[in-house]
Amino acid sequence: MDQTHLGRSGLSVSRLCLGTMNFGWKTGREDSHAIMDRASAKGVNFFDTANVYGFDQGKGSTEEVIGSWFASGGGRRERTVLGTKVYGSMSDWPNDTFLSARNIVRACEASLRRLRTDWIDLYQFHHVDLGTPWEEIWQACATLVAQGKVLYVGSSNHAGWQLAAANEAARARHFTGLVSEQSIYNLLVRDIELEVLPAAQHYGIGVVPWSPLHGGLLAGVLAEAEGDRRSAEQAQTRLAEHRPAIEAYEDACRAWGLAPADVGIAWLLSRPGVTAPIIGPRTMEQFEGSLGATSLVLEQEQLDRLDEIFPGRKPAPMEYAW
Repeated sequence: MDQTHLGRSGLSVSRLCLGTMNFGWKTGREDSHAIMDRASAKGVNFFDTANVYGFDQGKGSTEEVIGSWFASGGGRRERTVLGTKVYGSMSDWPNDTFLSARNIVRACEASLRRLRTDWIDLYQFHHVDLGTPWEEIWQACATLVAQGKVLYVGSSNHAGWQLAAANEAARARHFTGLVSEQSIYNLLVRDIELEVLPAAQHYGIGVVPWSPLHGGLLAGVLAEAEGDRRSAEQAQTRLAEHRPAIEAYEDACRAWGLAPADVGIAWLLSRPGVTAPIIGPRTMEQFEGSLGATSLVLEQEQLDRLDEIFPGRKPAPMEYAW
């Protein structure tokens, strides 16, 4: 598995990021451990989670599953670049949500306990908190970094101007600021090309796309549905808006002799500024199926055809002004 730096940092991460959102509630502990072992063996050293993951099983349960895997020893923690997140509500108490200094510090402590580790490699803001000033956010983060509990800080679901505001506020404190941004990005959803990608590249922020196959729509959903009437009916509902493009996409992939899922991820890996798409398997089969994309290099003719099917965005303001 190829490695790259996370943004402008010196931290080396794999070109695929293992998303663990399903672990602990859709994927049992034993199967989750097996997937993480397989990922580590295949050179996927970048794992992503969040304090709220676990949902039906209970918020925090995904971090607990990862913590139990770390506790198995064998250098599992040392070999893993671990990212988790803070923002979402963990209780009904008003200060157990968002990005106040109080919640950042207390949520970090709670994540460390669940994860059974002394440090978090990448602590990420799961969403924008417009009610808390960046000065307060960075004060809390600087404390955690000074204590060795957090090494790098990233964001998720932020706009381009918010990346700029965050890193300018960090610069004023002589603090490193954001080194990564998680955004939804795939062939069907290319909005971040307007403002987020240019801002991220300007500030040396590595982009970590989530939903790289848009919930499976880019994974060959039409071909899979052909032999299953129920699936076909479900696909009809989900594909109502995108069916013509998906049909053209699957036709192109078939002509190239390539799996649609591999093409979707390989396309992201070809995009400037992208560090590592997040793959979120529920099963070992799904994880194994994602690995082939890392060895696929799309030709320019193929990239051009994908742009024809899924038109992208120019960086602002060129998208809408002379």
